[in-house]
Amino acid sequence: MAEKKSAAKAAKTEAPATMSANRVKAFYDKEVVPALMKKFGYKSVMQVPRIEKIVINTGLGDIKDNQKSMQIIENELKQITGQKPIYRKATKSVANFKVREGMNIGLKVTLRGARMYDFFDKLVSIALPRVRDFRGVSDKAFDGRGNYALGLKEQLIFPEITYDQVEKIRGMDVCIVTTAQTDEEARELLRALGMPFKK
Repeated sequence: MAEKKSAAKAAKTEAPATMSANRVKAFYDKEVVPALMKKFGYKSVMQVPRIEKIVINTGLGDIKDNQKSMQIIENELKQITGQKPIYRKATKSVANFKVREGMNIGLKVTLRGARMYDFFDKLVSIALPRVRDFRGVSDKAFDGRGNYALGLKEQLIFPEITYDQVEKIRGMDVCIVTTAQTDEEARELLRALGMPFKK
């Protein structure tokens, strides 16, 4: 009986993420794919651009020597993304920045599949609208190959983060990698999925 209760509890806990991810994926398949095929004249569904992965990076900078602070940031990223981040190490020593080769200088999370769609949904539906004086994100931050980069100034915009437990406000970079061949195709893909670009 106890095992059934714990299994039911676990299922309830996991449901929102799965539901959210399925919602975005279902919307993409049902609405976005036909719209993009019509707009760009694709002959096959396989030509339609899609989000391949989302990479979240944050630098450790001033706390690269403080193990406790690094652990706090690692836990915050884990809460936000639902996945354990990996440490990025310095490839060479830079004396001016007090950086030695092999030192932990950043954290990175790469999301794919259901977690990727879940994070994207949370980003555009909840997090970005919570940014102070938000008027939309730039539609020019593409790299020429269909990938979009977005800078966030604080982790507090995510609902998982409690203000009282934050040691220091820190930003992060979010890179949305798509299969689009051009920036225009990627822009239309993200706009169709709800990315709030400036008008």
